[in-house]
Amino acid sequence: MDKRTLHIQLIENALQGNQQAYRKLYEMYKHSLFMVCLRYGKDRSTAQDYLQDAFVNIFKNLKQFDTARGAFESWAKRITVNVCLADIRKNTLYSVNISGAEQVESNDVSALSSLSLQEMLGHIQQLPYGYRTVFNMYVIDGFSHKEIAEQLNVSISTSKSQLMKARNILQKKIVVNQRVYSQDHG
Repeated sequence: MDKRTLHIQLIENALQGNQQAYRKLYEMYKHSLFMVCLRYGKDRSTAQDYLQDAFVNIFKNLKQFDTARGAFESWAKRITVNVCLADIRKNTLYSVNISGAEQVESNDVSALSSLSLQEMLGHIQQLPYGYRTVFNMYVIDGFSHKEIAEQLNVSISTSKSQLMKARNILQKKIVVNQRVYSQDHG
């Protein structure tokens, strides 16, 4: 049985009330969805809360998943991102509005590719909420600045500015890490 057929069968079984199907879906996706939650959450505890809320929403809306419109994992990740964003919107004030923010190139993340996943997550989690949220949405989850502005109820220039600041902070952290690594291993 291929992966897509397995997902369809598990979803159908879950919709019929089969608890093992729900458990299997959870087991299959808890790690990848937790990684999404870690990127948005300020710590592991927050990420675990996000994950729990995400699965509640995923299972509550399971009947709305349409196999013809895409993969289950993509659909579940989108719900997970939305859960994270809803909490961030509720608990964070986005009052920064810098007009005329510089244009930021979307492919300026090559420096991050040299980091391990743990190092990258650590750096991203240390960013202030606004910077972290915009960085995740734009660079990792592929939202446009217009979509970010709509989701977070900020201006497009605020989105661009926060992305630029997030990248600047991450670049500085990477440079410091590279210097420390060179000194220790040089």
